[in-house]
Amino acid sequence: MPEGDSLRRAADRVRVLEGQVVSVETPHPRAALLGLAHRLDGKRLERVEAVGKNLLLTFEGGLVLRSHLRMKGRWHVRRAEEKLTGRPWLVLCGDEWKAVQWNGPVLELRSRTPVPIRRLGPDIMDAPPDVDGMVERLRATDQGREIGEAILDQRLVAGIGNMWKAEALWLARLSPWTPLRSLSDDELRGVLEAAAGVMQAPGQGRATYRRVGRPCRRCGQPIRAQPQGETARTAYWCAGCQAGTGRTSA
Repeated sequence: MPEGDSLRRAADRVRVLEGQVVSVETPHPRAALLGLAHRLDGKRLERVEAVGKNLLLTFEGGLVLRSHLRMKGRWHVRRAEEKLTGRPWLVLCGDEWKAVQWNGPVLELRSRTPVPIRRLGPDIMDAPPDVDGMVERLRATDQGREIGEAILDQRLVAGIGNMWKAEALWLARLSPWTPLRSLSDDELRGVLEAAAGVMQAPGQGRATYRRVGRPCRRCGQPIRAQPQGETARTAYWCAGCQAGTGRTSA
């Protein structure tokens, strides 16, 4: 699933259309049913921004289009004259460029900021991120929740997905299975700051994510994986050097 850093990069690319009147197409039949082309074609795209895992496109008249890419969605930017094959969900075409959304099952058009956005926690990609606000929300939730599940809750911390959860917890030397009540505020800040660091300045290789059975780069113990939480997202961790309550099965 594209995470907060991917959405920021997508927003940066799509901003080439800011301030332009765009033509709008919805080639995918499921997208066509939403009536987006009829409501947006010929309107000016005023602002493009990423909020958590969402891309918000604000058009003249206050219309706000929310795009959430789920697992496989992507935004691409192409030259306006470039021909497309297949059926993208949405095409916004300006003077020289067009933004194309592929495989994006969530497109929601509202006359104001969509409710799911108003419910999000502080964004991990803000510069600087509101770490204190994130800790406050983490403390307000059930303290029996495991840290690996809690920081994926977008109502508590917006923008972190499964990959950066795994990497941030490894950097902070914390087990994803540790209950919130067992962690100090400083430990919570540590994992949040680690997440912000790797997401805002990527480049280092993955230490745990999808490296099951391979040796930990820090202690040499094998990386383990197991589903976690109600959504059964896979947790990756090193039982050797990530402190706290840990699972021992692979």
